[in-house]
Amino acid sequence: MKVNKIVTLRVLFSLIVLLGFTSCSKKSNSKNISSATGWKINDPNGGFQYNSNFVKQETAPGLILVEGGTFTMGKVQDDPMHDWNNSPTQQHVQSFYMDETEVTNIQYTEYLEWLKRVFPPTEENYKNIYEGALPDTLVWRNRLGYNETMTNNYLRHPAYAYYPVVGVNWIQATEFSVWRTDRVNENVLEREGFLKKGAKIVDVDAENTFSTDSYLNSPSTSFGGNEEIVLQKSARGTRAKKSAKSNSTDSTSVGAGSDGPKNVYAQRSSGIILPEYRLPTEAEWEYAAAADVGNREYNIYRGQKKYPWRGAYTRSGKRSTKGDQLANFKQGKGDYGGIAGWSDDGADITGAVKSYAPNDFGLYDMAGNVAEWVQDVYRPIVDDEANDFNYFRGNVYSKNKIGEDGKIEFITADKIKYDTLSNGKIIARNKPGEIARIPVDQNETYLRQNFDKSDEINYRDGDKQSTRFFDFGTAEDDPKKVKKMYDSPQHSISKDSTGKVLKTFDKSTKRTTLIGDDVRVYKGGSWKDRAYWLDPAQRRFCQQDISTDYIGFRCAMSRVGAKSDFKKRPRN
Repeated sequence: MKVNKIVTLRVLFSLIVLLGFTSCSKKSNSKNISSATGWKINDPNGGFQYNSNFVKQETAPGLILVEGGTFTMGKVQDDPMHDWNNSPTQQHVQSFYMDETEVTNIQYTEYLEWLKRVFPPTEENYKNIYEGALPDTLVWRNRLGYNETMTNNYLRHPAYAYYPVVGVNWIQATEFSVWRTDRVNENVLEREGFLKKGAKIVDVDAENTFSTDSYLNSPSTSFGGNEEIVLQKSARGTRAKKSAKSNSTDSTSVGAGSDGPKNVYAQRSSGIILPEYRLPTEAEWEYAAAADVGNREYNIYRGQKKYPWRGAYTRSGKRSTKGDQLANFKQGKGDYGGIAGWSDDGADITGAVKSYAPNDFGLYDMAGNVAEWVQDVYRPIVDDEANDFNYFRGNVYSKNKIGEDGKIEFITADKIKYDTLSNGKIIARNKPGEIARIPVDQNETYLRQNFDKSDEINYRDGDKQSTRFFDFGTAEDDPKKVKKMYDSPQHSISKDSTGKVLKTFDKSTKRTTLIGDDVRVYKGGSWKDRAYWLDPAQRRFCQQDISTDYIGFRCAMSRVGAKSDFKKRPRN
């Protein structure tokens, strides 16, 4: 009788396991059946192809996941300057990725070497592509200081390899982000078999390069349309899997199989092409730097952090590191690092990244070392009445340019556009292989309520309705009578008949502000700043084509899909 019971239990257990496998199989197969039509997705014979096995976004090189949430933007504990430019506003930031550290000299040098190899500066047509990307090493000079060692060595010498790059203006930082996007996606596509291995080094030149946007719009034209480099394979086999790394919570590895229909390029729906690297918005940077999540108790924050770390002081209170400085900043007048041989911040100028403990998001140097560029155009106010989600001022919408033949127009060697900045520096606006862009027009804005033109920088701030000097009786076409809220100096660059560059400094005595549409926000304190500026909520501005010895940058990337890798419940 006892034996029969055991046999019965075993049979029941086997049936349960079998039913489990059956249900799992049905659940798995249901992914490839359309819930809209009942048709088969990823049919080997063709039809609708989609990466139905996608798990989550791959974490790109150098990035850390910052889970989004709500926070009080602009809240500071000390405001002796009374700038009135950081009034507290409640904002919500969507989840995103951010560089673990500032962009370093070695990372930027890799960028320069790629440009030099692909667009040789010895060729007149490409000369300004490389030279326009070079950091300004003369930022280290001082009329009454000897800093030639940094001028000559800081960017290139291996002793400074892992120090944050400086002398880079906002435009150059943005261009680096574009380059990084293309190189990372180029590597991903090579890894997944969509590009020939080694082509990114061996076959690349000025006329045969890879651009993410160009590939997505017309993959067959990448690398000059060379079919031996730009490959096609199974769409069905492209899938995302969980990372094999132990304890990995926010990264994936992407693999490709050989089953399914052939002759398909990678697309957005493949799930392997990453969103663009970019500068973080001001709201993202401040949210990530403050890392108030470390002060969270249930669904509230227990107070506001004064610095990216806990506590009201710049020295550690932990027993093992008590008294150690928590950031690289100016201690006082004539004191950039403390007394020799005693506890100090370990640096007199910038310091190597990761020299201090990370904040509660795992990000390093969100205070001190170098201040950092963010995307936003500067305005004294943050208009939370207009928007309290992913706040950003600086949107300029564009679209692909369509040529006379009805096809997308790509940049070629004879179509490169260069911009001459107010300081005379020449920077390439685009490069061969990229898509030509133009402003959006009425075809995109007609009857829309969320945007009405290409350039939205001055929305509700600087336009007629928001200008305190606006005269309702003034003719719109009379510039002499219209008073602008933001009329920063306009230094002009021109050329005479011989081609000589003429630099004209704006000497007008009627300018009322330094703020204009080309002025960008930078955040955080630096090695040159006092502790006051280490507060994540502090904000300053600088013209976008100016570089300094204390402003660097780091990149961010938007998160696609779920807000978090884990489901949250109140008890968490």
